[in-house]
This record gives sequence, C-alpha cells and structure tokens, in this order.
Amino acid sequence: MNKAERLKTLTPLQYQVTQLNATEPPFQNAYWNNREDGIYVDIVSGEPLFSSRDQFDAGCGWPSFTKPLKPDAIYQQWDFSHGMTRIEVRSREADSHLGHVFPDGPKDAGGLRYCINSAALRFIPKERLAEAGYGEYLALFADEPPLRRPKD
Repeated sequence: MNKAERLKTLTPLQYQVTQLNATEPPFQNAYWNNREDGIYVDIVSGEPLFSSRDQFDAGCGWPSFTKPLKPDAIYQQWDFSHGMTRIEVRSREADSHLGHVFPDGPKDAGGLRYCINSAALRFIPKERLAEAGYGEYLALFADEPPLRRPKD
C-alpha cells in the first residue's frame, strides 16, 4: 500500500496530527498513560519509532520518551507556530508530524523529553511483536524493567 492509500485509512484526528501538524488534547489520547511493554510505530508507515522502555510519565498528558528507537528514524526541525519556538519531531520515512522534543526530560537518561501525539502512533504490544513483523525488537524486553518514573 502506498502513502496515499495509507492516508485514507487514518481517522480525522490521525490525519490532522500527522499531515497538518495538529496536536491532540492532553490526557485524552490513547497512550499518555500506557504501561504495557512494546514499541510504537508511525501510524502512516509502520516505521518503528519508540520503545515503552524509554517511556516515562512526564505529567504532560501525552506519551513521553527519553529517546527514539533509532535516531535516524526521526528528524527535527524548528517550529515557530503559535507564537512559540520549539523543535518539531517528524518521522523520516512518512514525514509524519509526531510532536516536539524538549530539554526537560530525566537528566540521567539524557535530559530530553520527546512529547509525542498518540494519534501519530500505533502501539505493538511485546506479545504481538513477532506476528506483526517486529520480532527483532523482542530483545528490548528480555531483562531490564521499564523506566516508568515521574518527571524529575
């Protein structure tokens, strides 16, 4: 399926967030308080983006991560919209708007907070990684406990 066909499968909110740079409401989205092990992929392309092992409760109402699964899966650019200066995060493969990155994350994990819209993501639980074609990421969940701590 090409990108145009995949875009037709998105909900109106998913389309607005990923294609029109919208932001979903805080605390009223699918993954802001998700506690399952798994990975998050781009809702448009399926590109792996974040791991639940790097997710933490930032108290902001959106899923927050300390780092992407692979740095080259995303790119960053300045965002001057809404009278603010921020750094936007986009997926490299589908060019989906994901959210923003801020320098107020856990200091012991690099200090970054990737604040990401749930509407830009699809969550693949650890138990379904292999059947969904993401079996290579099972090793992420072999032994260490999840980060899951409140914002510093």
